[in-house]
Amino acid sequence: MKKFLTSVFAIVVAATCFSQETNSQTAVAKNTAIIPATRSNPTNWMSRHEGFVKQAQAGHIDVLFMGDSITDGWRGKGKNVWDKFYAPKNAANFGIGGDKTEHVLWRIENGELVGIDPKVIVLMIGTNNSGSNSADQISEGVETIVGDFRTKLPKSKILLLAIFPRGKPDANPKQMDTINKVNARIAKLDDGKMITYLDIGKAFLGEDGQLHADVMPDFLHPNEHGYELWAAAMNPTLDKILQ
Repeated sequence: MKKFLTSVFAIVVAATCFSQETNSQTAVAKNTAIIPATRSNPTNWMSRHEGFVKQAQAGHIDVLFMGDSITDGWRGKGKNVWDKFYAPKNAANFGIGGDKTEHVLWRIENGELVGIDPKVIVLMIGTNNSGSNSADQISEGVETIVGDFRTKLPKSKILLLAIFPRGKPDANPKQMDTINKVNARIAKLDDGKMITYLDIGKAFLGEDGQLHADVMPDFLHPNEHGYELWAAAMNPTLDKILQ
């Protein structure tokens, strides 16, 4: 009887350990933010990616902006500001609306960095993950992207922007809490040499510490004035890196 109970106990322990290991593996596998992926409903996403690949192959890119719709918006609401400050710097905009960290990972692992050697990469990504991924998962996604940049373009410096504030006052405090936690973690990537972290979120806020429609009409994407605020807050750091 004693031997039987001992055997049962051993089986239970083994089963528990296996279950814990399986759960741990599942948790890792579920972090979609670090798994390179194409868009499930890409529309013109792939054609835009292919256009970026061709643009990279043509070279002559000194400043590379990488990100989602907020970066993509330099082509729209931010165009006048872009033409004034960044076009003269041989800048390229590889932002695509709707992208998450996993989509940027796929793009940079599938040709968008081939043929270029930019002086600076300006990265801001993660807001589209904030509704479905945890802060740690999003942070790992950003860290993986930065790691890929350092591996593929070791001479390029990185200007890592904090994820911008979003949402109407108190509209979704949980989402902003996630974003704040991500920013706190990715700030630690700043090494004082090749990676510079910059949080310009306060530039978009009113005196009450909240976003307002006169800067971000939908409380996510800047209007032209918002892009002017972005440039004014970022340019001193960017210019210093480019020296």
